[in-house]
Amino acid sequence: MPKTAGADRADHSERWERLRGLAPTPLVVAPMAGGVSTVELVVAASAAGAFANLAGGYLRAERLAADMAAVRAAGVERFGVNLFVPGNPTADPSGLVSYVASLRAEAAALGAELGEPAWDDDEYQQKIEAVLAFPPAKVSFTFGVPDASVVEGLRRGAALVMVTVTTPEEADTALRAGPDALCLQGAEAGAHRGSLRNDDRPDADRPIRALLAAVRRRTTVPLVAAGGVGGPEDVADLLARGAALVQAGTAFLRCPESGAPAAHKDALGDGAFDRTAVTRAFSGRRARSLVNAMVRDHPGAPAAYPEINNATRPLRAAAGRAGDAQHMSLYAGTAFRRAEARPAAEVVERLVSGWSGWRR
Repeated sequence: MPKTAGADRADHSERWERLRGLAPTPLVVAPMAGGVSTVELVVAASAAGAFANLAGGYLRAERLAADMAAVRAAGVERFGVNLFVPGNPTADPSGLVSYVASLRAEAAALGAELGEPAWDDDEYQQKIEAVLAFPPAKVSFTFGVPDASVVEGLRRGAALVMVTVTTPEEADTALRAGPDALCLQGAEAGAHRGSLRNDDRPDADRPIRALLAAVRRRTTVPLVAAGGVGGPEDVADLLARGAALVQAGTAFLRCPESGAPAAHKDALGDGAFDRTAVTRAFSGRRARSLVNAMVRDHPGAPAAYPEINNATRPLRAAAGRAGDAQHMSLYAGTAFRRAEARPAAEVVERLVSGWSGWRR
């Protein structure tokens, strides 16, 4: 028998309470793939009262399982895991070949050879099996919507399920899978856009406050607001606008517990980097980064993810080793200037200091 509207609202209210009960504060530390979201960052932020996430993207399934075990061994039982849902191979193979060829001189200058621009599924199924075997408190999905069988399997393991969306229309699509919550990623957010499809649309980038207002009109499912969270006033404002939780990522990049390369951390405070832009240059997927030479010199990268990401990985790694910030993926949100080189616990305390439930 279908649920009545009242029963549906009650179900969503219960999910809101479960989501809000994940941590003492309504602050979420975003999953940041590529080595940024370390076990140490998750443990430190959790101890300070935030709900922190491991980033499963790009990790081997065995490494993800080991990191989950390490977080639990440190005494943290409530944490999240984020997974990338695989998409399709590029529809522009000739554009991919041309783009990769255009990067060879830059790679050679750094003493690196480009990787194979091949498609892969990021060991998605193996990672699903890892989280189903030992479910964390919450599993979130980016770049797509999980199958209903995955959602039900995680629910049987008492895990909350969340899908990342960037537009109200994507929210409608995600809601058909019956997630416990949606993560609304505003245009201000750093790193990869969490869009369900790797395409170009004129309305793909909605400011977080407009996105939150639009999706709130469509559903009573709890919403996590992400994008442009630089200070306590942002957290307080987004909560007042109806977000169940508020997620921040860039604010934690410069923390000693973050796994971001030193050159990336330094660039966030370097006046030479004065703005961000959305680019496909590093991965073939739209992502917000500090504007450096790679972003400026390669505006025409095709939609080819993860092919370009796999091709540029050695170039980016060599740049990191050389401290060459001009050829690194300096992913960051629009509030990057407010990121501070302080311990994660202090960043959590600063961000929640404007929340009405905060107590020193």
